[in-house]
Amino acid sequence: MPAFTYRAVDPTGKKTNGILDASNKAAVRANLRNQNLIPLSVEDAKQNTPLFGPPKRHRLSLNKQVLVTRQLATLVGAQVRIEDAIQIVAEQMRSPRDTSILLDLRAAIVDGQSFAEALQTKPAGFDEYFRASVRAGETASRLAPVLEHLASHIEERSSNRQSLQLALIYPALLAIVSLGVIIALLTFVVPDIVRVFTARGAELPALTRALIALSDWVQQWGIWAAAGSTLAIGALIALRKNANIRAIWDRWMTQIPGIRHLVLRLNSAQFSSTLATLVQSGVPLTDALKAATDTVPNQFIRDRVVEITRSVQDGAPLSKSVQAAQVFPPMLVAMIASGEAGSTLGDSLARAAQEQTATLKATVATIVALVEPAVLLIMGGIVMLLVLAILMPIIGLNTLAG
Repeated sequence: MPAFTYRAVDPTGKKTNGILDASNKAAVRANLRNQNLIPLSVEDAKQNTPLFGPPKRHRLSLNKQVLVTRQLATLVGAQVRIEDAIQIVAEQMRSPRDTSILLDLRAAIVDGQSFAEALQTKPAGFDEYFRASVRAGETASRLAPVLEHLASHIEERSSNRQSLQLALIYPALLAIVSLGVIIALLTFVVPDIVRVFTARGAELPALTRALIALSDWVQQWGIWAAAGSTLAIGALIALRKNANIRAIWDRWMTQIPGIRHLVLRLNSAQFSSTLATLVQSGVPLTDALKAATDTVPNQFIRDRVVEITRSVQDGAPLSKSVQAAQVFPPMLVAMIASGEAGSTLGDSLARAAQEQTATLKATVATIVALVEPAVLLIMGGIVMLLVLAILMPIIGLNTLAG
């Protein structure tokens, strides 16, 4: 049954709004009048479809995902049916597009789908990690704890992203301004200086000649180079959406020195955190591994987790299977082996996830702290070379004049 948003007033003139399920708008108005309300407007709660092109796929922001997930966890934990819980949360959303996503989920559940199946119809609204975790939670009848874990995970991810963005604002602005100054010098200042040197007939140093050649190239090809770079970046982003290209890219990312450890630790933290939550929630290990597989961002590592799952299904210990995959840190392997030996796999995985997350945060913080001085050194070095290339001929001319 479709959902409609309405605005109405009561006999005292107080305005109210909300959402109602009905067969059509007339039924909504009749329902409102039965509640002694005067309808002002009744609109379809579905998202508006643009006149041209495919409909835009709206996505809930991370902050809204945290709010929605925590509210759903509380309501489901209080034995409220999931469709009713979604209805309650949808009525509190201010954005019609956010409300539409939730109402579509509710409609799919009312039509007989599970919550996880309904989420599959909204891939743009909730990411793969969210959908896989909900699927595992429903399988184990532990949806409320899984939703609580999801809310905490999304909240932490939002906080980390915000901290990273704030930390990179200054280096990014510095790099942009410095690049603009360098381009301006090459485009407007250097040509005038060249004319002075040419008129004097002085022999120019190699550094100055290189600067002049670079200035000529920027003036002639700079715009085309910028356009080509933009197109190349766009093409790379588009190609990465291809499954085969992404698999090659992800494998390459796990082999680059310096980046390899960061990528492996990121995927390890994601995998161990999800697996710990599912195992602690009573999900069988093989089912938990299948669900955790979908939450691993890197496709190459995800394929290795599939092999781990098959090995465990064949009777091999999880620690041996993880060690054979060679895509997770030794510390995680050791913690899993300890948990298997003491029959405390869930707790060991949780501790390993905390350790991996803490180490990942420290690594990211170190990288961010090094970005600012690195940008300063690089841009300062480039500006120094420009100044030297301009001053050296001037000093030479003064020497000749003296």
